[in-house]
Amino acid sequence: MWNTIERTGCKFKSICGVPYTALPIATCICVQHNYPMLIRRKEAKDYGTRRMIEGRYEEGDVCLIVEDVVTSGSSVHETAESLQNEKIQVTNAIVLLDREQGGKAALERKGIKLYSVITLSQVLSTLQRLNKLDSDIVDRTNRFIQDNRFDGHVAVNNKSNSSSTTKVMSHKERAVKCSHPLVRSLYTIMADKESNLCVSIDCASSSELLQMADKIGPHVCIVKTHIDMLEDFTSDVTKELQRLADKHNFLIFEDRKFGDIGKTVHTQYEGGMYKISSWAHITNAHPVPGSGIVSALAEVGKPLGRGCLIVAEMSSSGNLATGDYTKGAVKMAEANKDFVIGYISQSRLSADHDLVHMTPGVKIQMGGDSLGQQYVTPQIAVSEKGADVVIVGRGITGAADPLGAALEYKQAGYSAYLNSLGH
Repeated sequence: MWNTIERTGCKFKSICGVPYTALPIATCICVQHNYPMLIRRKEAKDYGTRRMIEGRYEEGDVCLIVEDVVTSGSSVHETAESLQNEKIQVTNAIVLLDREQGGKAALERKGIKLYSVITLSQVLSTLQRLNKLDSDIVDRTNRFIQDNRFDGHVAVNNKSNSSSTTKVMSHKERAVKCSHPLVRSLYTIMADKESNLCVSIDCASSSELLQMADKIGPHVCIVKTHIDMLEDFTSDVTKELQRLADKHNFLIFEDRKFGDIGKTVHTQYEGGMYKISSWAHITNAHPVPGSGIVSALAEVGKPLGRGCLIVAEMSSSGNLATGDYTKGAVKMAEANKDFVIGYISQSRLSADHDLVHMTPGVKIQMGGDSLGQQYVTPQIAVSEKGADVVIVGRGITGAADPLGAALEYKQAGYSAYLNSLGH
């Protein structure tokens, strides 16, 4: 990497590794070649210096960014933005491996020149020449690279039977073309309010839930609840929540995560003290019990115009919603689009525009909590992970100024969506 840096001839005062994988690389380069190192935090601490950028620097200094692998370029761009917020200039970045999936071009559009030690196609060519990979694997991998270049959150389609770029459908287009009425309603709301933000309001007090929904309601497309967290629940709470949904034009998503046999979830959805189907536009379910869970929920929800999300991936560390589990969830959703409207996911799982991808675990600053929750930024969730809707909880409800935080997340998520359209 140092040889590549020297070949570029670029001038810089300091070096910053993209957190956290590239920090050891940047450390070695700085120690061996006597350059100051800056460290970008993923989130500012509430003690000490409380700074996002640690190290010695002055306004106008030029910093070189170091990264290990680049796919879409979003991590390099986020690091550059943090540096630029401190009046540090960033014009160049060095990466060990460029996966050639659009990151270099995306960064150049932001004014950052990306240099790589090696590209993925060079790796494949070398391994094939040394008889470490056969030509079929190399050809299939090269096709994958070509067919999955990041342009926003949708891949640029360069397949042999198509010379055009896969068009990212706007919210207005989806509002017309999607088959499920609830999905059309959701995209209409998103287009009208210029928001792809869902806020998760988790609290023990009914008054706190309703006050928060009223405060942030004008800026969100969905309000998500865990209604069984309320210690003072009455049916009046959901009636008032429905009134606020009508007032502020948002949908209600009860995050129930049904996961039992058909008869049980049928009763849980329709009856009990919560009567979820009577007030929640959207609910969700684990695919573990099989397709019977969808049939049982649909029997209750379809006549009411409700919709269900399949929990295909989760944001907590060590979760088991991966691999074949996720593949099964996708098949279940695609086979039941008369009631299933999409996924709870951490990545884009389907090219079907009828299915909405909602991504939880979103926070302005990446990181995690003590209970295993892993956060991604709105930019990464939309541009890199392919989210249609970003779900934010404590980043808004736990903020000193929830309304201000909601506006910040709304702008960040919607800007990422506009970028995916090329705006």
